[in-house]
Amino acid sequence: MAKSASGKWVSRVAASGGSKAYKKTRPSNYYAILVVIVVLGLASTMLARYDYQHPAAASAGTPPAIGTTWFASVNIEACGVTLAPLAADPSTKGGFIMRSSNVLQISPVSAADAGNHATLAQFANEYPGLVASNNELAIPAASGVANSASTYRNGELCPAGTKYAHRAGHVIYAYWSSLGQAKPVLTTDPTSIKFAQYMRVTMAFDPTGVTPGAPSTAAVNAMVAYGANSATGTTTTTTKSSTSTSTSTSTSTTTSTTVKG
Repeated sequence: MAKSASGKWVSRVAASGGSKAYKKTRPSNYYAILVVIVVLGLASTMLARYDYQHPAAASAGTPPAIGTTWFASVNIEACGVTLAPLAADPSTKGGFIMRSSNVLQISPVSAADAGNHATLAQFANEYPGLVASNNELAIPAASGVANSASTYRNGELCPAGTKYAHRAGHVIYAYWSSLGQAKPVLTTDPTSIKFAQYMRVTMAFDPTGVTPGAPSTAAVNAMVAYGANSATGTTTTTTKSSTSTSTSTSTSTTTSTTVKG
């Protein structure tokens, strides 16, 4: 039986699939695209490695530089409840020093916390016991260690007695880059929050759709006062600083609310 015209055409196509003639007709763009993909991949890997190994170069010319002193106010919120301030002056300071009244001093001491590395994530890395990631917020106790009552993870339910009882919460960060900014920027990525002078930032665990509250007026006033004293060269004696820290800690302990049982 004679083969049909369509059958002959299929046979010719199949026969030419692996032939040298077909290979010669492959578009050169195919190989060019492969080369570009490989080159871009290698370049991005090398750039990331260089940035990791040479943080000083990555941060050169970007404030805050080593020797700079900035101040920010920090707030912590869980299920609609404002938690006690972080303890002032932790043992491991690095470029971030927690002051009284929820005031954070940003004073880079190395390239690791200067320039683009002066982020909320880096502060959490340097503060003993504090964990701030995109899915977990752990607040250390006075001992510098977080426990189950002060650790919050995405999807957990807010406990009874809180503003958002029995609603699932998630870790969220709100920040105001300037004193005049009314509406905060919300993010789940603490590495994207680069500190600025007089920044306000709230680390929170709240249900979806809830905008965390800003640091209190008292905290903002204390932040500005620290900044003014720093600009004029005003210093505080060790005795006075110790008394102030002790008073702040005592007050927060009395007024704090237990969020997780």
